[in-house]
Amino acid sequence: PEETVTSSFASFIHAVQPEHLSKTVCHRSKRMILDSIGVGLVGSTTHVFDIALQYCRLYSSVAVSSVYGKPGVKLSPTLAAFTNGVATHSMDFDDTWHPATHPSGAVLPALLAASQMLPPSTKPNGMDFLLAFNVGLEVQGRLMHFSTEAHDIPKRFHPPSVVGTMGSAAATAKLLSLSTAQCAHALGIAASLAGAPMANAATQAKPLHIGNATRLGLEAALLAARGMEANPLILDDIPGCSGFSAFYSVYHPKPLSTPSDHHEFLLEKQDIAFKRFPAHLGMHWVVDAALSVRNLFINYAGSFSPSLIRTIVLKIPVSKYINRPFPSSEHQARHSFQFNACTALLDGEVGLSSFTESSIHRQELRELLDKVVVEHPEDNVANFDKMYGEVALLLHSGDVLTGKCDTFYGHWRKPLSKESLLKKFRSNASHVLPEEKIENIIAMVDNLENLSDSSQL
Repeated sequence: PEETVTSSFASFIHAVQPEHLSKTVCHRSKRMILDSIGVGLVGSTTHVFDIALQYCRLYSSVAVSSVYGKPGVKLSPTLAAFTNGVATHSMDFDDTWHPATHPSGAVLPALLAASQMLPPSTKPNGMDFLLAFNVGLEVQGRLMHFSTEAHDIPKRFHPPSVVGTMGSAAATAKLLSLSTAQCAHALGIAASLAGAPMANAATQAKPLHIGNATRLGLEAALLAARGMEANPLILDDIPGCSGFSAFYSVYHPKPLSTPSDHHEFLLEKQDIAFKRFPAHLGMHWVVDAALSVRNLFINYAGSFSPSLIRTIVLKIPVSKYINRPFPSSEHQARHSFQFNACTALLDGEVGLSSFTESSIHRQELRELLDKVVVEHPEDNVANFDKMYGEVALLLHSGDVLTGKCDTFYGHWRKPLSKESLLKKFRSNASHVLPEEKIENIIAMVDNLENLSDSSQL
């Protein structure tokens, strides 16, 4: 039969082997796994996570899979994946790729849950786990490259709810050793379970996008394993009958080549962005710009004195859902250029405590927000690979101080050092785990390819 785009993806998922992973891909993906676990652990302390967990405990009958931050609590595999996915995105602290999506949170919880689900005689080892994780990343990345629309900050669908569901299905299909035909059906089933609108950004519903992506991808693979079938051309561009193309206005799919010793994973070409503080990725540009101009201001005035500032000009790309002048909740604050820039100016940092109710509603912060004026330069496009953040302070004296950032620390062009990544993980994990267990996780992920049973994670 003629090869199709969908069949090429299914063949890749089924045939790819551990030896196809380069040292760079293994190194980068292990960093992603460690960071995602840490983000999930600190996310298990949030209110939205508690809501999700309470819901899932109503329906969990086959309780075999663990929950982040809750020793002794287990759920069914799909509900554990859902709950842990919610935890991962509950603070918007998880990794981000380009084209824009949150790849790890949509895949890792499904693999963790599935590893615990499988009987002892078929437990995947650490290398199996690492390979499946990278399959989930690769499928997400390849799908996003099918549309130019996906390269910009999204306006319609939240990307991880779309490509993340497909990546979770692919990763789980690989971990479960599904046949080529079953892999194709898993993708087809997942496409019918995918998608969430951007209107729910900056609300408690947004973390559900990641929870659903990882859970529903796992469900798609489990259904395919039990014989459920779907359209075998789901990824192809079929005139008059939308498959995965329904999510994008411009869609040009390409086959995925059969894995070989020379196959280059997308993660090889481009690293991931890790966040230093829990907010939308776009905030990291304006925060670094604000910290830069704050230092200039202190050198100028001797201290940070808001009364000397007449106007704060933010030069940012056009993106409606992260242009929020006066956020009133933690989730809105995580999606506000204005809030994050002013918090960085006022406090000299942005961190977990910046998004508490008391911090959000400070009078001195409100006074700074009142001074903000937003501009959208034509050269500042809504694209994580091209955008920049600029913060200018127009002083009552007539002087102007400016800070600009085109690549923040943690971006794929300026990746976090090993020390910074470990510091973030230890800080996040310490909210729910003792030091000994934290160090055990670090060692386990660092030596993942030598782990005999991945369910130990």
